[in-house]
Amino acid sequence: WLKPHPKNPHYSGSGWDEVSGLDEENNSVRIYQILSCQTGSSTSHWLRSGFIQRQGASQVYVELRFTMMECSSSTHHRSCKETFNLFYYQTDSDDATYSYPPWMENPYTKVDTVAADFLLREGGERKFNMKTFKLGPLSKRGFYLAFQAQGACMALLSVRVFFKKCPALVSALSSFPETVPRTLVQEAQGVCVEQAAQQGPRPRPPKLFCGEDGHWVGQPTTSCACLPGFEPAEGHTRCRACPMGQFKWGTEGQCTNCPGFSYATTRGASVCACRSGYLRAKSDALDTPCTKPPSAPRSIVTQMNDSTLSLEWNEPLESGGRTDLSYSVRCTVCRAAGTPCLSCGDSVSYRPAQHGLVERRVEVWGLLPQATYIFTIQALNGVSQLSGKEAASKSVNITTTHDVPSLVSLIQRIDSTESSLTLHWSVPDHPRYTILRYQIRYCEKEKVLVSVLHCHHTESNRNQAVLTDLRRATPYEVQVRVHTAAGYGSFSPATVFHTLPDGEKTIFNALGLVAARINARSFPFPQFCPLPGIKVYIDPFTYEDPNEAVREFAKEIDVSFVKIEEVIGAGEFGEVCRGRLKIPGKKENYVAIKTLKGGYTDKQRRDFLSEASIMGQFQHPNIIHLEGVITASCPVMILTEFMENGALDSFLRLNDSQFTPIQLVGMLRGIASGMKYLSEMSYVHRDLAARNILINSNLVCKVSDFGLSRFLQENSSDPTYTSSLGGKIPIRWTAPEAIAFRKFTSASDVWSYGIVMWEVMSFGERPYWDMSNQDVINAIEQDYRLPPPPDCPTHLHQLMLDCWQKDRSARPRFADLVSALDKLIRNPPSLKIVAQDGVGPSYPLLDQRAPLALSGCASVGEWLRAIKMERYEDSFLQAGLSTVDQLAQISTQDLLHMGVTLAGHQRKILSSIQTMTFRNKSTTTVTF
Repeated sequence: WLKPHPKNPHYSGSGWDEVSGLDEENNSVRIYQILSCQTGSSTSHWLRSGFIQRQGASQVYVELRFTMMECSSSTHHRSCKETFNLFYYQTDSDDATYSYPPWMENPYTKVDTVAADFLLREGGERKFNMKTFKLGPLSKRGFYLAFQAQGACMALLSVRVFFKKCPALVSALSSFPETVPRTLVQEAQGVCVEQAAQQGPRPRPPKLFCGEDGHWVGQPTTSCACLPGFEPAEGHTRCRACPMGQFKWGTEGQCTNCPGFSYATTRGASVCACRSGYLRAKSDALDTPCTKPPSAPRSIVTQMNDSTLSLEWNEPLESGGRTDLSYSVRCTVCRAAGTPCLSCGDSVSYRPAQHGLVERRVEVWGLLPQATYIFTIQALNGVSQLSGKEAASKSVNITTTHDVPSLVSLIQRIDSTESSLTLHWSVPDHPRYTILRYQIRYCEKEKVLVSVLHCHHTESNRNQAVLTDLRRATPYEVQVRVHTAAGYGSFSPATVFHTLPDGEKTIFNALGLVAARINARSFPFPQFCPLPGIKVYIDPFTYEDPNEAVREFAKEIDVSFVKIEEVIGAGEFGEVCRGRLKIPGKKENYVAIKTLKGGYTDKQRRDFLSEASIMGQFQHPNIIHLEGVITASCPVMILTEFMENGALDSFLRLNDSQFTPIQLVGMLRGIASGMKYLSEMSYVHRDLAARNILINSNLVCKVSDFGLSRFLQENSSDPTYTSSLGGKIPIRWTAPEAIAFRKFTSASDVWSYGIVMWEVMSFGERPYWDMSNQDVINAIEQDYRLPPPPDCPTHLHQLMLDCWQKDRSARPRFADLVSALDKLIRNPPSLKIVAQDGVGPSYPLLDQRAPLALSGCASVGEWLRAIKMERYEDSFLQAGLSTVDQLAQISTQDLLHMGVTLAGHQRKILSSIQTMTFRNKSTTTVTF
């Protein structure tokens, strides 16, 4: 401490004195006292500290302990004071002298005027005062403290200068350093403790806040987690290595004992190694037991029926600890003694398959007479291929003695189009048995190399057939075999035929030679009718065992190939989900997954899978594609291609007026093309509506939902409305004869297609608006029809009216509709001819929408909601249009200023205003 220099003009000759004194515990201490109240002097007396270094603190605290004499005890009490002042001065160097800095408030900074809480009196209790003051903000290297007394009698017992800081802390697997707060709360960054790391795609360092009082605030924000092989310990302050015999494969949780048949011989194991003879598949979680390949199948039982062999066997004694058991069949044929035995190859066929069998039964046909076959049944599971050993198997020898049908030798092409092939083949010479029918197998050439599961089968009673539902400009391998009383013969060698590109048609003579190639658009070629006896679409309910239909038309998919990501809706039988399908060797795809909820009956399971049996028979770019089914595990699932934009009706409502007429016609053309294909397959949809059309990200529309394809119950108590599903017939979409007499045909599907056209052109408007079903039936019976939607091209509304002909035979076929839409697409100006509301070319039009008058709307918002333009409500209000009376003068330019930039939306708003104004002047009502 320094006293002021005697020559200081503010020094009165008596000032601060350093003396010995006693503290409150009577310990001897050195203190500074001043007795200016006894001298009657009011001169300033200064006392300054030595240089105090800041040490990184932005604010410090000063704790003062002092005593103060009561002025009434002073002889000069009028000039006596019971306060003193506290100052500080910042500097970067210790350069203070007796005269520098000057002894005055400026350059010193005043902290406060210090008053005593307890005053000393003669003979009174001896008590001292304690006060704490905060200085700051500090920015230079250090500072001085100064005390100024003016007429006070006091003693300065002690001065304590300190700052506050948050101590180093370890919490939540994060370590934070000692932190000095520079603000009310100071953010501190930490690091993960040893053997811990931050988690997540964009990890950020741990953080915690230090309060100005030197205490940590709240809990750390951190993503630190112990690394695999380590677990949190001691209250999440460190990561401890897993002991021997335990492991932790991820970052969550604690160490656990090694799963079955595995071990860990070191500390800190993140995975347990499998014991000798045991394995872990790539798809197995690291916390599941190690497993091994199964033992061999047991007790093969054979049964021969002409050329068809049935093999059945018992499951292995040991499954290897896994549930993904499957079987594979190998076939070797020995045709003559002394000759080597060879693999059967594709000379024999298997049902349901040769590999990947889940059930313990397989049928083999196409066996040669007087030959010995060796059939080997292998048992496999998920680790069989990893073992490096031959799969355990059991074999059986079969010697055939029967005659088999002759081989078909020559297949020729009569005709081909972009989606069909008409084929003819020679009848085998001198067949031993009467030929009952022919079976044709056809596959896309590229796909048959992957698996025969991609092949299709059909049958014919004659030596010719028409193959439909083919891809354009695609090579197909075709094989034919004979079916007689002796069974099936072997397939003929594969012959390759090509379908034509778009718009071309080739005419062949009876010998299969090319006669001419013409343009189908300029040459009217008669539509080919399927030959008698050719099976096209097969109703799965005609099978005695419905499961056989599923096996025939739907591919079984291993549940391990499917990953469900999210629920996107609900179906009749359970949830509908989005997921990913990854079949080994193929690209991963998104799929839609329909699930069958638990507790189902056999009938519900059969009805659920019937849709897959139907879908599996279709292959067309505008028909939803079936990926396969999962029936070997719960829940039972149907997998189809995933359509990003969902149902067409809700998609159009969401994007109201945002597509051009030609884009909408393109959507309608796709739907018509898919329905043309279905009608050619002799399939009737019965529930064609925009809600059952799915649309993908490329705006391709595909027909879906084959749930109403079943026959309606004959004993229904309400035949007009009740369907076989127990639900209601969709009256607004259904043809009159189908409602009244259950006469569902392709012609009734055409009626429904006309309603779909109206839905598309009105951007998802509900057909017949809010009319009741009975009112709709009555109106249709009286020849009323829906009016054209706003801005609907005249040609399109005429097509709708054609679809709604009362006489079903007068309605166009889907082939006619595709042709008509193609003409419109090739002639875009024809789409600019717009139908006028209320004017019908051939029928009175039904329009029961209540006339909307300006006076009938309570607000602009109500009017916008009525025309489904509520998205612009804020824009109208901001433009000062708060009442409906102000709407009559709005122009296109006004709408642009309000952010209504879509031409379709502008037309809709202006048309509504014009209509409302007109109807407000003269309202008319249509009755019937």
